[in-house]
Amino acid sequence: MKKVRMGIVGLGNIGLAHANCLLAGRVPGLELTAAADRNPAKRARLQSVRVYESVEELIASGMIDALLICTPHPNHVDAGIKALQAGLHVLVEKPLAIQKAEAEELLAAHKDRKKVFGVVFNQRTDPAYAKIRQLVQCGELGEIRRIAWTATEWFRPEIYYQSSAWRATWGGEGGGVLLNQCPHHLDLLQWIFGMPKSLRAHCSFGRYHDIEVEDEVIALLEYPTGAKATFISSTGEAPGTNRLEVACERGRLLFENGRLCFDRNEVPTSQFSRETREVFGKPPCWKAEIPVGSDAGGQHLEILRNFAAAILEDTPLIAPAAEGLFSLELANAMLLSAWTEQPVELPLDAAAYSKHLKKRIASSRFKDKKASPAAVSVDLSRSFAR
Repeated sequence: MKKVRMGIVGLGNIGLAHANCLLAGRVPGLELTAAADRNPAKRARLQSVRVYESVEELIASGMIDALLICTPHPNHVDAGIKALQAGLHVLVEKPLAIQKAEAEELLAAHKDRKKVFGVVFNQRTDPAYAKIRQLVQCGELGEIRRIAWTATEWFRPEIYYQSSAWRATWGGEGGGVLLNQCPHHLDLLQWIFGMPKSLRAHCSFGRYHDIEVEDEVIALLEYPTGAKATFISSTGEAPGTNRLEVACERGRLLFENGRLCFDRNEVPTSQFSRETREVFGKPPCWKAEIPVGSDAGGQHLEILRNFAAAILEDTPLIAPAAEGLFSLELANAMLLSAWTEQPVELPLDAAAYSKHLKKRIASSRFKDKKASPAAVSVDLSRSFAR
């Protein structure tokens, strides 16, 4: 196989962006040959390839070798299972599913390991996060004592939530900032530092917008080592902040405004604490800025190129689908903790979470939500800049 024939299901904002990227020839080895969307207006957006009404028609067409899933979140699992069962390679936009139990169903359908199955976690391509992960994994920072991540650069205006009937509803999206914007940060959190053993979260539901799901979250995570992390995110703050601080045995690592800085102790903190005779002393340190480049890496384009290389050259995936379960589990656990007002142990009890989510879907006041014509006509591309 010299080229992979790619199909896309879901021609909303991100699906169309992927389609235009492929049509422009920016991904060697991938050729967009067909697509699908149930919405006639969205099908009309893409006139250069064959567009079907359903994913079933697209899969049965014989026109594709791989499927990129860009539908609303609740449809990811059904489309993914059907594609995998049909023997296609699959790439799914984040999140993998809206709840852990369904994600596990999807992953279980990946029986043919020769078929590539990935998830779009494009922030893994950012050189800064890759460098932070390297520093943690190689032991350069020593024992991690505390992590603090404020991720509030996700401001969304009210019109954003009115743009689609499924947005910001329990049934249509499965959550708010945790399921839509924050999967990237939650993925990076576990990718860099691993999974916590428990967490306690406080969520605000519709604090800044007329929605039923969370638009603000503050969580405390505890790791098996005893380290703790705070995680804060919101779609209601402007200007927002993206600040990651890591307090460690050998000093402090700080990533903010595109700069990665390491205040490195000349003597490890615990050693200095035991050996120093100075009553109010603190370890001397040197400050260094770690070069990580001025751009954010290849992002979505690199994920697509990596997917093609994984199929054609057996290159390891940047983000295998199986790893998409972890960020989803964190999001689900944070919501469950907020609903129950209790700490949640990990691994998450998927059945317990499913029970709570079903109750909220059943009692939703947005069951008959309609997209606002005014909102649909507005260009929302800047909302997807990250």
